[in-house]
Amino acid sequence: MRPQSLLLVLLLTGAGCEDASMRQDTAEAAPTPTGPYLGQTPPGIEPELFAPGLVSTGMHTRDMAMSPEGDEIYFSIQAGPVVAILGSRLVDGAWTDPEVADFSADPAIGNIEPHISPDGSRFFFVSNRSADGASPAEAERGRWETADIWMMEQAGDTWGPPQRVPEPVSTAAPEYFPSTTSDGTLYFTREDPETRRNYIYRARRSGDGYAEPERLPEQVNSANQFNSFVAPDESYLILGVFGRSDSVGGTDYYVVFRGDDDTWSEPVNLGPVVNQPRGQEWSPYVSPDGEYFFFMSTRQPYPANAPDRLTREWLLDFYQGPESGNPSIYWMEAGFIEELRDTAALPPAP
Repeated sequence: MRPQSLLLVLLLTGAGCEDASMRQDTAEAAPTPTGPYLGQTPPGIEPELFAPGLVSTGMHTRDMAMSPEGDEIYFSIQAGPVVAILGSRLVDGAWTDPEVADFSADPAIGNIEPHISPDGSRFFFVSNRSADGASPAEAERGRWETADIWMMEQAGDTWGPPQRVPEPVSTAAPEYFPSTTSDGTLYFTREDPETRRNYIYRARRSGDGYAEPERLPEQVNSANQFNSFVAPDESYLILGVFGRSDSVGGTDYYVVFRGDDDTWSEPVNLGPVVNQPRGQEWSPYVSPDGEYFFFMSTRQPYPANAPDRLTREWLLDFYQGPESGNPSIYWMEAGFIEELRDTAALPPAP
């Protein structure tokens, strides 16, 4: 889903807006993290901010991707019209400071929604760069009408040059949020240029490329949906949906389960622990080991450290930190997802 559309959702639903004065990453004052997941203490069944000061800093932060070994972590940051993918690597037992990825360093090119294939061989992302990889014309910068899915292949301990995933996946319409299964099937969002409605598509591998993508059935495309994460075994999809009557907030996460005969269940809301009445949610991810659910949210809990009397300094500090309106990344145990399968209704086999 295009960043401008996400910002419009924030404005329409009363969530906080971005500001050019957002503070710099404060992680430099913290000790170098070691261990899995950027050295964070694993969460339980309640969502927690992921890596405060490193990933969740108060900036507009969304999207998560990890290598299968868990030694690379990537996420997206948006600052007004500038959108970039940042990454950190585990090197000699210690995590590097998050930095803008080399392929995302040109401020004229927007890059979002990183995804690493389950076998670790391919790195997908979405970009508004020209089809030849060049920076868009000045008048087109910050626009996403021609966003396409791009891919890099593993090259030793780094990633090769970006390549546009060709037709029939990347087209004149905007495509977003790539997610792949263990057999290489690609799930993604495509926006209808006329209606601006988003739909989830699936493209099977065919030779060195992809077969003609298929729009998934109404159980998946039930309203205006986007940004679907597919389980590596293709057993379920988690996606952001806007406009359903059973929504907790404006945009919620739902799970749709896939049957052995390729039928899909009705969408199941992930519930009020994840979805918030005053928050928007639209970027899901499950860790490669299946243990943790990561998601972007604009939730705004009342600050526990609010003073008895407000000051300008406190307001500035609060606004420039996480949970003040900008999206942040949260994580929690993922076991509840499969538990929802019992509540999902799969259609009868054809």
